[in-house]
Amino acid sequence: MTTLAPGRSVRRDAGLYGYERALRRRGLEPVAGVDEAGRGACAGPLVAAAVVLEREVPGLADSKLLTAAARERCFDLIASRATDVAVVVVPPQECDATGLHRANVAALRRALWRLRVRPGYVLTDGFPVDGLGVPGLAVWKGDRVAASIAAASVVAKVTRDRLMTDLHERYPHYDFATHKGYTTATHSDALARFGPCPEHRFSYVNVRAAMEGR
Repeated sequence: MTTLAPGRSVRRDAGLYGYERALRRRGLEPVAGVDEAGRGACAGPLVAAAVVLEREVPGLADSKLLTAAARERCFDLIASRATDVAVVVVPPQECDATGLHRANVAALRRALWRLRVRPGYVLTDGFPVDGLGVPGLAVWKGDRVAASIAAASVVAKVTRDRLMTDLHERYPHYDFATHKGYTTATHSDALARFGPCPEHRFSYVNVRAAMEGR
Protein backbone atom coordinates (compact mmCIF):
# COMPACT_ATOMS: atom_id res chain seq x y z
CA MET A 1 0.00 0.00 0.00
CA THR A 2 1.20 3.53 -0.77
CA THR A 3 0.46 6.52 1.47
CA LEU A 4 -1.94 8.99 -0.10
CA ALA A 5 -2.67 11.34 2.78
CA PRO A 6 -2.87 11.06 6.56
CA GLY A 7 -5.25 8.23 7.31
CA ARG A 8 -5.69 7.36 3.64
CA SER A 9 -3.96 4.85 1.38
CA VAL A 10 -4.39 3.07 -1.94
CA ARG A 11 -4.11 -0.68 -2.19
CA ARG A 12 -1.78 -1.97 -4.88
CA ASP A 13 -4.62 -4.18 -6.13
CA ALA A 14 -6.99 -1.20 -6.54
CA GLY A 15 -6.43 -1.18 -10.28
CA LEU A 16 -5.05 1.45 -12.62
CA TYR A 17 -7.68 4.02 -11.63
CA GLY A 18 -7.41 3.46 -7.87
CA TYR A 19 -5.46 6.63 -7.09
CA GLU A 20 -7.83 8.82 -9.06
CA ARG A 21 -10.91 7.29 -7.42
CA ALA A 22 -9.44 7.69 -3.93
CA LEU A 23 -8.52 11.32 -4.53
CA ARG A 24 -11.95 12.16 -5.91
CA ARG A 25 -13.62 10.60 -2.88
CA ARG A 26 -11.56 12.98 -0.78
CA GLY A 27 -12.60 15.96 -2.92
CA LEU A 28 -9.14 16.39 -4.46
CA GLU A 29 -10.03 16.83 -8.12
CA PRO A 30 -9.47 17.10 -10.94
CA VAL A 31 -6.40 14.87 -10.79
CA ALA A 32 -3.50 15.49 -13.18
CA GLY A 33 -0.72 13.04 -13.98
CA VAL A 34 2.66 14.09 -15.36
CA ASP A 35 5.45 12.06 -16.94
CA GLU A 36 8.28 12.41 -19.44
CA ALA A 37 9.88 10.51 -22.31
CA GLY A 38 13.46 10.58 -23.53
CA ARG A 39 15.26 10.95 -20.22
CA GLY A 40 17.66 8.11 -21.04
CA ALA A 41 18.28 9.03 -24.68
CA CYS A 42 21.54 10.62 -25.83
CA ALA A 43 19.89 12.38 -28.78
CA GLY A 44 16.68 14.26 -29.38
CA PRO A 45 14.43 16.26 -27.08
CA LEU A 46 13.03 15.51 -23.68
CA VAL A 47 9.22 15.55 -23.81
CA ALA A 48 6.98 16.08 -20.78
CA ALA A 49 3.20 15.68 -20.70
CA ALA A 50 0.44 16.46 -18.23
CA VAL A 51 -2.98 14.81 -18.50
CA VAL A 52 -6.24 15.31 -16.62
CA LEU A 53 -8.08 12.04 -17.13
CA GLU A 54 -11.62 11.78 -15.77
CA ARG A 55 -12.84 9.02 -18.13
CA GLU A 56 -11.37 5.56 -18.53
CA VAL A 57 -9.29 4.77 -21.61
CA PRO A 58 -9.58 1.18 -22.89
CA GLY A 59 -6.21 -0.52 -23.18
CA LEU A 60 -4.34 2.16 -21.23
CA ALA A 61 -1.07 1.05 -19.62
CA ASP A 62 2.47 2.23 -19.02
CA SER A 63 3.78 3.29 -22.44
CA LYS A 64 6.81 0.99 -22.05
CA LEU A 65 4.49 -2.03 -21.81
CA LEU A 66 2.60 -1.22 -25.02
CA THR A 67 3.54 -1.89 -28.61
CA ALA A 68 4.00 1.10 -30.90
CA ALA A 69 0.61 0.42 -32.51
CA ALA A 70 -1.11 0.12 -29.11
CA ARG A 71 0.48 3.38 -27.97
CA GLU A 72 -0.86 5.16 -31.05
CA ARG A 73 -4.36 3.81 -30.36
CA CYS A 74 -4.15 4.92 -26.72
CA PHE A 75 -2.83 8.32 -27.78
CA ASP A 76 -5.89 8.89 -29.97
CA LEU A 77 -8.25 7.72 -27.21
CA ILE A 78 -6.57 9.97 -24.65
CA ALA A 79 -6.88 12.91 -27.04
CA SER A 80 -10.63 12.30 -27.34
CA ARG A 81 -11.39 11.31 -23.72
CA ALA A 82 -9.05 13.39 -21.56
CA THR A 83 -10.35 16.54 -19.92
CA ASP A 84 -7.09 18.30 -20.73
CA VAL A 85 -3.64 17.52 -22.17
CA ALA A 86 -0.47 19.64 -22.30
CA VAL A 87 2.96 18.87 -23.77
CA VAL A 88 6.38 20.51 -23.38
CA VAL A 89 9.32 19.76 -25.68
CA VAL A 90 12.81 20.48 -24.30
CA PRO A 91 15.54 20.60 -26.96
CA PRO A 92 18.83 18.79 -26.30
CA GLN A 93 20.67 22.10 -26.01
CA GLU A 94 18.56 23.02 -22.98
CA CYS A 95 19.15 19.60 -21.41
CA ASP A 96 22.90 20.20 -21.80
CA ALA A 97 22.78 23.75 -20.49
CA THR A 98 20.76 23.13 -17.32
CA GLY A 99 21.44 19.47 -16.62
CA LEU A 100 19.03 16.65 -17.37
CA HIS A 101 17.31 16.38 -13.99
CA ARG A 102 16.74 20.12 -13.67
CA ALA A 103 15.44 20.25 -17.25
CA ASN A 104 13.20 17.29 -16.52
CA VAL A 105 11.64 18.78 -13.37
CA ALA A 106 11.17 22.15 -15.07
CA ALA A 107 9.50 20.49 -18.06
CA LEU A 108 7.05 18.57 -15.86
CA ARG A 109 6.22 21.79 -14.04
CA ARG A 110 5.73 23.70 -17.31
CA ALA A 111 3.49 20.97 -18.72
CA LEU A 112 1.28 21.20 -15.66
CA TRP A 113 1.11 24.99 -15.91
CA ARG A 114 0.02 24.73 -19.55
CA LEU A 115 -3.13 22.83 -18.64
CA ARG A 116 -6.26 24.90 -19.18
CA VAL A 117 -7.95 23.03 -16.30
CA ARG A 118 -6.33 23.75 -12.94
CA PRO A 119 -5.89 20.43 -11.12
CA GLY A 120 -6.70 19.91 -7.47
CA TYR A 121 -4.03 17.24 -7.08
CA VAL A 122 -1.01 16.07 -9.07
CA LEU A 123 0.48 12.58 -9.39
CA THR A 124 4.11 12.35 -10.51
CA ASP A 125 6.10 9.31 -11.54
CA GLY A 126 8.88 8.29 -9.17
CA PHE A 127 10.10 11.55 -7.68
CA PRO A 128 8.39 14.63 -6.25
CA VAL A 129 8.16 17.88 -8.23
CA ASP A 130 8.05 21.06 -6.17
CA GLY A 131 6.53 24.38 -7.17
CA LEU A 132 3.31 22.88 -8.51
CA GLY A 133 1.04 25.18 -6.50
CA VAL A 134 -1.27 22.27 -5.59
CA PRO A 135 -0.90 19.13 -3.44
CA GLY A 136 0.90 16.23 -5.08
CA LEU A 137 2.22 12.73 -4.58
CA ALA A 138 5.24 10.98 -6.10
CA VAL A 139 4.20 7.42 -6.95
CA TRP A 140 6.79 4.67 -7.32
CA LYS A 141 6.38 3.16 -10.80
CA GLY A 142 3.46 5.53 -11.19
CA ASP A 143 3.08 4.92 -14.91
CA ARG A 144 2.13 1.32 -14.07
CA VAL A 145 -0.29 1.98 -11.20
CA ALA A 146 -1.93 5.38 -11.82
CA ALA A 147 -4.06 6.01 -14.90
CA SER A 148 -3.32 9.72 -15.27
CA ILE A 149 0.45 9.11 -15.11
CA ALA A 150 0.13 6.23 -17.59
CA ALA A 151 -1.78 8.53 -19.94
CA ALA A 152 0.91 11.20 -19.61
CA SER A 153 3.57 8.56 -20.35
CA VAL A 154 1.76 7.56 -23.55
CA VAL A 155 1.33 11.17 -24.71
CA ALA A 156 4.98 11.99 -24.01
CA LYS A 157 6.28 8.81 -25.65
CA VAL A 158 4.18 9.04 -28.82
CA THR A 159 4.93 12.74 -29.22
CA ARG A 160 8.65 12.13 -28.85
CA ASP A 161 8.68 9.11 -31.17
CA ARG A 162 7.03 11.19 -33.87
CA LEU A 163 9.61 13.94 -33.40
CA MET A 164 12.45 11.42 -33.66
CA THR A 165 10.95 9.99 -36.85
CA ASP A 166 10.93 13.51 -38.28
CA LEU A 167 14.57 13.96 -37.24
CA HIS A 168 15.40 10.75 -39.09
CA GLU A 169 14.49 12.51 -42.33
CA ARG A 170 17.05 15.24 -41.57
CA TYR A 171 19.77 12.95 -40.20
CA PRO A 172 19.25 9.53 -41.81
CA HIS A 173 22.77 8.31 -40.98
CA TYR A 174 21.82 7.81 -37.32
CA ASP A 175 18.62 5.77 -37.84
CA PHE A 176 16.68 7.83 -35.29
CA ALA A 177 13.40 6.34 -36.55
CA THR A 178 14.44 2.94 -35.18
CA HIS A 179 16.16 3.59 -31.85
CA LYS A 180 14.63 7.03 -31.12
CA GLY A 181 17.94 8.47 -29.92
CA TYR A 182 18.71 5.84 -27.29
CA THR A 183 22.13 4.19 -27.17
CA THR A 184 22.16 1.03 -29.28
CA ALA A 185 24.92 -0.72 -31.22
CA THR A 186 23.66 0.88 -34.45
CA HIS A 187 23.54 4.32 -32.89
CA SER A 188 27.01 3.93 -31.34
CA ASP A 189 28.44 2.82 -34.68
CA ALA A 190 26.92 5.87 -36.40
CA LEU A 191 28.32 8.18 -33.71
CA ALA A 192 31.79 6.71 -34.17
CA ARG A 193 31.57 6.98 -37.94
CA PHE A 194 29.90 10.36 -38.43
CA GLY A 195 30.31 12.09 -35.07
CA PRO A 196 27.39 13.77 -33.30
CA CYS A 197 24.82 16.00 -34.99
CA PRO A 198 23.15 19.10 -33.48
CA GLU A 199 20.37 16.92 -32.05
CA HIS A 200 22.74 14.97 -29.79
CA ARG A 201 23.22 15.77 -26.10
CA PHE A 202 26.84 16.83 -25.83
CA SER A 203 26.86 16.53 -22.04
CA TYR A 204 26.58 12.75 -22.40
CA VAL A 205 29.84 10.84 -22.10
CA ASN A 206 29.39 8.77 -25.26
CA VAL A 207 28.47 11.80 -27.37
CA ARG A 208 31.36 13.84 -26.01
CA ALA A 209 33.75 10.95 -26.66
CA ALA A 210 32.50 10.66 -30.24
CA MET A 211 33.03 14.40 -30.76
CA GLU A 212 36.53 14.30 -29.28
CA GLY A 213 37.40 11.27 -31.35
CA ARG A 214 36.70 13.13 -34.58
